Amino acid sequence: MENLSPLPFVLLIFLLLNVTASVAAPTAESVYTSFLRCLTNNTKSQDHVSDIVFAQTNSTFSSVLQAYIRNARFNTTSTPKPLLIVTPFEESDVQGAVICAKSIGIQLKIRSGGHDFEGISYVSDQPFIIIDMFQFRNITVDVQNEVAVVQAGATLGEVYYRIWEKSKVHGFPAGVCPTVGVGGHLSGGGYGNMLRKHGLSVDNIVDAKIVDVKGRILDKKGMGEDLFWAIRGGGGASFGVILSFTVKLVQVPKVVTVYRVVKSLDKNENTTEFVLQWQQVAPHTDDRLFMRLLLQPVSSKVVKGQKTIRATVIALFLGGADEVVTLMGKEFPTLGLNKENCTEMSWIDSVLWWANFDNTTKPDALLDRNVNSASFLKRKSDYVQKPISKEGLEGIWKKMVEVGKTGFVFNPYGGKMSEVSSDATPFPHRAGNLFKIQYSVNWEEPGIELENNFTRQARMLYSYMTPFVSRNPRSAFLNYRDLDIGTNSFGNNSYEEGAVYGVKYFNDNFDRLVKIKTAVDPENFFRNEQSIPTHTGLNTTGASKSGASELSHFSLYWKLMVKVGGLLLLELFI
Repeated sequence: MENLSPLPFVLLIFLLLNVTASVAAPTAESVYTSFLRCLTNNTKSQDHVSDIVFAQTNSTFSSVLQAYIRNARFNTTSTPKPLLIVTPFEESDVQGAVICAKSIGIQLKIRSGGHDFEGISYVSDQPFIIIDMFQFRNITVDVQNEVAVVQAGATLGEVYYRIWEKSKVHGFPAGVCPTVGVGGHLSGGGYGNMLRKHGLSVDNIVDAKIVDVKGRILDKKGMGEDLFWAIRGGGGASFGVILSFTVKLVQVPKVVTVYRVVKSLDKNENTTEFVLQWQQVAPHTDDRLFMRLLLQPVSSKVVKGQKTIRATVIALFLGGADEVVTLMGKEFPTLGLNKENCTEMSWIDSVLWWANFDNTTKPDALLDRNVNSASFLKRKSDYVQKPISKEGLEGIWKKMVEVGKTGFVFNPYGGKMSEVSSDATPFPHRAGNLFKIQYSVNWEEPGIELENNFTRQARMLYSYMTPFVSRNPRSAFLNYRDLDIGTNSFGNNSYEEGAVYGVKYFNDNFDRLVKIKTAVDPENFFRNEQSIPTHTGLNTTGASKSGASELSHFSLYWKLMVKVGGLLLLELFI
């Protein structure tokens, strides 16, 4: 190899230093100043702009950020923080926030309730701002027409309470946790203990309002059938900012019945036979009955120092106790249900019961948002299409005890779920699925070693379950967000990477979602770690084609310079 002069190398380093200096990331203060100026010019209520934009230097920034962090894993000093938090009061505030975030080329994260299991709505590895919809909580109930207009920042508890205020014989099929936000829950599918009778939340949405990438407010007519289809199960955050949904109320009886039955493997209570029979009954019984099955590894009360498996059925029946006791006596004898196990109550009281409130709790407890409350958790999901055999269950019991703390939640399908076609909404998991599995582990203490241990437990159990669950693809539920199943790399808009997780969440509906995304947001402004990609790949940082800001390109430029520099250096020494 011939001798090389050091001059080209020095010039290359000088070039890299100058380029990277020219695209240095702006300060949080400069972003705040630019954004505030822009928002003042792009909202109808300029007088309150400074009250809804929180910079990192604001004394209340941390409390606003932490209020709706529902997974403590993402509430640490090392967790990346937004440069700004915007808490809109009015629709024009949301429009302005979209326009301004796009104009300065910064990623926009959208948060309604903060229950996304991987913190996607409030964490990013690139500069970002949060638009937090918690002040968008108006709910208008029209009992006569059996509809309600619900803003995206309302919680499910607030929805249930406002319906109950107007009618004692109406409800809405959605989740059992009252602090979940409407925007993410409904746009991702939304399910609860009435899904076998009334389907998913998305099956009961009749209209919506969204702010699109151009800052326009669109309703169902304005957005068109394709986009309206996409935001009912495809995740609203890939397509815009959901402002509200108009939902169809469902009728509920004046009296419903709840019950809880517990079996333990170490007490010779035929627990394995109990779970076998649950699989045969729960997805096929009267569609007014929803029986959730919890499976947990617990300390044995029979043999000290050993673990056993506890199986718990938690049920809602849309009818009286006598009827469900008779039904279970015929269909599910190992349940051993009698009237003493059952409690009759109003539908709103069943909402409180399912949320683990005390029996004396009044419905207005559902209005408590319970902010700044979070445990450490990891969740994963699967779908089961064939009953698990006795031998299979016995192997699972051993694995659960071996793994440690991770448990299962089995949610039965059937009923209405089997009647709706798999492409009626982006949510595809309909006929053919017996039940959905949630893998669930919680812990109370912080620390990376504990987090690694418990998340590893969940992954080990998930791996063990491979032979028992759906395949080609191994399906997953979008609202049980799980980054383990694939992500789209930073700054990327890869269809190939998006398909890895997208096909698991949406099966055959994924490609239609990609086509809609490409049509309505071709520059991929609305993006996150598991968003719907576009096919264009054009200007994927989300900034406008003309005058894209240095902020959004900083990390990409740096990676490009490093790559180019590396190639040049390699060429110099060959």
